[in-house]
Amino acid sequence: MTKAQATGPLTEAWREEYARRRQIVADAVGDDAALILPAASERIRNRDVHYPFRQDSDFSWLTGFPEPDALAVLAPGHKGGDLILFVRPRDPERELWDGRRAGTDGAVDHYGAAKAYPLDRADRQLPKLLANRSRVYCPFGADAAFDRRVMGWIGAVRAQARKGVTAPTELVAASRVLHELRLRKSELELAIMRRAAQISADGHRLLMQTCRPGLGEQQLERVFIDACARHGGRFQAYTPIVGGGANACILHYVENSATLRDGDLVLIDAGCELDGYASDITRTFPVNGRFSPAQRDIYALVLDAQRAAIDAVEPGRRWSAPHKAAVEVLTTGLVKLGILEGTLDDVPKLIKKEKYKPFYMHRTGHWLGMDVHDVGDYKQKGKWRRLEPGMVLTVEPGLYIAPDAKAPKKYRGIGIRIEDDVLVTDDGHEVLSADAPKQIDEIETLMAATGAPDAST
Repeated sequence: MTKAQATGPLTEAWREEYARRRQIVADAVGDDAALILPAASERIRNRDVHYPFRQDSDFSWLTGFPEPDALAVLAPGHKGGDLILFVRPRDPERELWDGRRAGTDGAVDHYGAAKAYPLDRADRQLPKLLANRSRVYCPFGADAAFDRRVMGWIGAVRAQARKGVTAPTELVAASRVLHELRLRKSELELAIMRRAAQISADGHRLLMQTCRPGLGEQQLERVFIDACARHGGRFQAYTPIVGGGANACILHYVENSATLRDGDLVLIDAGCELDGYASDITRTFPVNGRFSPAQRDIYALVLDAQRAAIDAVEPGRRWSAPHKAAVEVLTTGLVKLGILEGTLDDVPKLIKKEKYKPFYMHRTGHWLGMDVHDVGDYKQKGKWRRLEPGMVLTVEPGLYIAPDAKAPKKYRGIGIRIEDDVLVTDDGHEVLSADAPKQIDEIETLMAATGAPDAST
C-alpha cells in the first residue's frame, strides 16, 4: 500500500518563501476576505492499495504542508495570525502503519501556521473565521462536497445575524489570485526546475545510449523512470510517451507496448517531477542511430522551427510569438518538401487557411511549473499576454505525417516533436533542458559511440 507521509520541517529559506507568498495573497484578497483551500485526499487504486499521494498544487504553493485532507484558511488581520491549518491529529497507532504525521504542533512549528486545529474542529471554527468578512476565496466548482461545506459554514455565520454578525456575500475563485502569482517563478522555484530539467535531460541522453532495434517501448520508458529516480526524481510529471515508428503520430500515445524496429524513429516525451515541480522534454531519434534522408528532412525542419520559436521567447513579446514563428518555418518547409501544395509566395495564404494543421495540429507550448500544464491565463482582455521574466514555458513544435497522409510516400509514418523547457529572463531566455541532445550530428555521434548499429551496414 502506498500512503502519504509527512516530510521533514521546512528550511528557513522555504519558511520565508511561504510567508512571502501568503503576505502577497493576503494583500490581494484584502482584510475583509478569507481564502480557504483544501488539501488533496488519498485515492484508492484498487481495494486496499492507494495511488501515491500528490498534494494539491495550489495548497502546496501556499502552505508547503504535505499531508492529505488538511484545510488551510488565510484570514488577513486575524488576531491570532493569518494562516490557520486544520490537520490530521497525531495518532501513534496509525503512524505505525502509515507513516508520521505533523499534527497540530508540527503544523505550527515546522510549517509556519499561526494556529492549527484537528480536522474535526473545522466545522466549529470556520464560521468564526468567516464572521464579518464580505468575500470568500475558494476553489468552488471543483468538488461538490467541499462546496457544500463552504455553504454550510457561511450559513452558520448567517444564523448569527441577530447578534450583529455579518456573513460573506461573495464567492470568488481562488484561482483568480493564486494562478497569476504561481505563473512567475521565484529563485527557489527556478533552482528546483533547473535541477528537474537536468535530471530529465540526462535521462534522455541515456535513452539515446540505450536504444537499439528489438527493444520494447516499455523498456525505454523504464530506463528513463529509473534514471530519474536514481537522482531524486522519484515520480514522473506525467505518463511518459514512447512512440516508435507511426506510434509517434499519436500525440498522447501512452501504450508503450510495441517493439522498436530498425529504420524507424522513436519519439520520447518524458519528464520527472522534483519536489513538486515538473519538467517536460521531448526528443526524437533513430532507433538504429542513423537518420534516413527522409527522416533527416523532417527532423531538420522541426528543429529549425523550434530554434525560431525559442528565439521569439523574450520579455515583452506576446505569448503567441513562438507559435507564429514555428508555424511560418514549418509551413515554408512543408511547401519546399512537396508535402503542401503551393509556392513560397503562397505561404502566408496557406498559414491563414491553416493548411499545415493536418501535420501540425497543436500549439507550440504551454506554461510549466508545479503542474506540467501549469496555471495562468494565456490571454488578457482578449489579447495574447506578454511574456515576463520568471515565466517558464515549453517550446515544442512537431510534424506528424500519418501513414495514410496525403504526402510523398517516403515521409509517411514519420512523427517528430522536439520540446524544451524555457525560462523568460530579463534580457531574453534560458533553455533549462539544453543538455538533452537534439542536433542531428550530436545524436548520431552519441548513439554511434555507445554501440547503436549503423543503418548503412
